Amino acid sequence: MTHDTATHDLPAYPLPRRCPFDPPAEYTERRDDHPLLRVRLPDGTPAWLVTRAADARAVLADPAMSADATRPGFPAAFPAVAVLASLPTKPFFLRTDPPGHDEQRRKVIPEFTVRRVRAMRPAIQRIVDERIDAMLAGGAPTDLVRALALPVPSLVICRLLGVPYEDHEFFEERARVPLATGSGPAEIRQAFDDLRVYLGDLVARKETDPDDGLISGLVTRHLADGAMTREDVITTSMMLLLAGHGTTAQMIALSTVALLENPDQLAALRADPGLLPGAVEELLRYLNIADRVPARVALRDTEVGGVRVREGEGVVIPLGVADRDPAAFTAPDTFDVRRADRHHLAFGYGIHQCLGQNLARLELEVVLGTLFERVPGLRLAVPADELPFLPPVGLHGLHELPVTW
Repeated sequence: MTHDTATHDLPAYPLPRRCPFDPPAEYTERRDDHPLLRVRLPDGTPAWLVTRAADARAVLADPAMSADATRPGFPAAFPAVAVLASLPTKPFFLRTDPPGHDEQRRKVIPEFTVRRVRAMRPAIQRIVDERIDAMLAGGAPTDLVRALALPVPSLVICRLLGVPYEDHEFFEERARVPLATGSGPAEIRQAFDDLRVYLGDLVARKETDPDDGLISGLVTRHLADGAMTREDVITTSMMLLLAGHGTTAQMIALSTVALLENPDQLAALRADPGLLPGAVEELLRYLNIADRVPARVALRDTEVGGVRVREGEGVVIPLGVADRDPAAFTAPDTFDVRRADRHHLAFGYGIHQCLGQNLARLELEVVLGTLFERVPGLRLAVPADELPFLPPVGLHGLHELPVTW
């Protein structure tokens, strides 16, 4: 089955969410008739959009579907993708295929195992307690994004990588540029260049003054023996720094809103804290803030969900749409902290599945459990429909989250 439709008649991708928790209805309403929906990307080119969970898994696991953003036809779902692909340096291994992807990923996997991450719980708990102490001392109302949601993952990723936290404003500001409305290619490129220069200087310092951070480990174990080049270390460090704080920060903020807007679910958590790990999985499925990130390009003609995807055609996989598939989840639009089916796609699927998922889960568990225990009167300081949400460029999330108690 193929579709020939004038590009200007295609639904745009991405569309903004009308409800902060639900993917755009234009994508979900046509799932039965269009398992793959033809859409128009911001640059005007067409691409296929996957609407079903089974098809999303199939595409993400298919070696005939390339994650290499430099390949012709790769869908630039937001401007930063095109800019990254045009840089005269190695791409993030997230945007590469085997064997290069696998070789680079293996070098950092040991830092993100369940055992290694669990050992970080006491340090993460201290960070969360300190930030909540400061938030309470500052008084209400406050912006939960600035007071808690952003500093916690920033502090954690800085500790993990060995990046000085006093530089957090520098890298957070640069990380916002690719996701901001109106950022042009020149601005995005400058933000990436600034980060690359900063991390290049940091890598040089680690060579003479190593510490116990991940960047130092890459330098001493892999740069020193030639298994990684200096550019490899810089690029990998940049990817981990960018990915390691913004996604978790927005999950903390939106999870707080979801729980406050669903008081029966919050009451269930307070009555039984043992539900918290499962509630984190449900929040990841229900919110799925990185649903605009996964994309592929077909290396050869391939059939997906009965639709023929031709060689060189792009495919976008909005995970938030797949995670609302009624064929995969009972009552998928319902937020239920007791949900038993937890096979969500919030962290992707296949060989490119999110490297830091264990760390993200732990941070969410510690932050949410501590926040609602220590601030039992927490509530939104403005109506939910007045919250300032980010534009549909990259991550789904909030500019700020005004709260009081």
